[in-house]
Amino acid sequence: MYILGIETSCDETGVAIYDSSFWESNQPAHLGLLGQSLYSQVKMHEIYGGVVPELASRDHIRLGLPLIEDCLKKSGLTISQIDGIAYTKGPGLAGALLVGTSIAKAMAFALSKKIIGIHHLEGHLLSPLLSPNTEGFHTQDLFPFLALLVSGGHTQLMLVKDIGVYELLGETLDDAAGEAFDKTAKLLGLSYPGGPAVSLLAKQGTPGKFNLPRPLIHSKNLDFSFAGLKTAVLTQTKLKIQTDQTLDPQFKADLSLAFVEAVVEVLCKKVKDAIHLTKCKTLVVAGGVGANEQLRAGLNGIAKHLDIQVLFPPLDLCTDNGAMIAFAGAVKLLKNPNLAESTLCFDVKPRWPLDQLIT
Repeated sequence: MYILGIETSCDETGVAIYDSSFWESNQPAHLGLLGQSLYSQVKMHEIYGGVVPELASRDHIRLGLPLIEDCLKKSGLTISQIDGIAYTKGPGLAGALLVGTSIAKAMAFALSKKIIGIHHLEGHLLSPLLSPNTEGFHTQDLFPFLALLVSGGHTQLMLVKDIGVYELLGETLDDAAGEAFDKTAKLLGLSYPGGPAVSLLAKQGTPGKFNLPRPLIHSKNLDFSFAGLKTAVLTQTKLKIQTDQTLDPQFKADLSLAFVEAVVEVLCKKVKDAIHLTKCKTLVVAGGVGANEQLRAGLNGIAKHLDIQVLFPPLDLCTDNGAMIAFAGAVKLLKNPNLAESTLCFDVKPRWPLDQLIT
């Protein structure tokens, strides 16, 4: 099957085409990605310091069809050769989701194609399987594996037993790691998006200047909490302004480093505990924070120490993208063709709870 994937949950318009025969024949999964097109709205939202939902929706409308045409050209296929369409059903911004859904459902109706709605987090969860690092062994032999999902609003540890068979091991009780990055960046007056800005500045920091908390690092469960860490950053910035009336560049760099070290230490500790609990030999890391250099170094260190394999999605698949949606749709339809939707009504799920995905 050739599956067209459409992602419009937030501020990236992503389109991709995946050939499911590579997964079906147990070849490296990334070889099935025939083409993808992606447009990021970061520059547009940057002046507002965050995503403006109405502007995001309008940009999806403007770019949806041109990106599909571009992706078809890259793949060498025509629209009539597409066997099915996968789209992001939720969670996400309601208006943005409606744009992608309307395009997908209209195409499915006009062309009599299969269609399947994909949970945005499931797309992220499976995206590391598209890593070129899977060369040399059968991708499907990775199951079961441990997954660390660290996207903007989500931080979770999950046991992935098979496609569509997931067990939630731990999740954030308040702010996710990505949210803490963005809020820290805003406190320090850094540019949007905050994660890359904080990580880049941290490279110029001096170790040991600040001793920030490591929330829940010694808890006996696998849950996370980053609200207290964000509050600690707020406290330090307020104290600095009270004494010096300004946040000088070195202060920002030192505090950024302390913040990144705290987040990475907590994430690595929880991952290590989860590996001991599940006995998994493969760890996959998904979501935008998975692009963080310091986190990748920490998790690679754990993998080497425990003699396990760690897979990260390619950097271009860490943010929201159509490839993860096309891939998730393809492998789910292969496993169970009955998952194809029978209705063409617009039933987006902006607040689709993760527990409805867990089986």
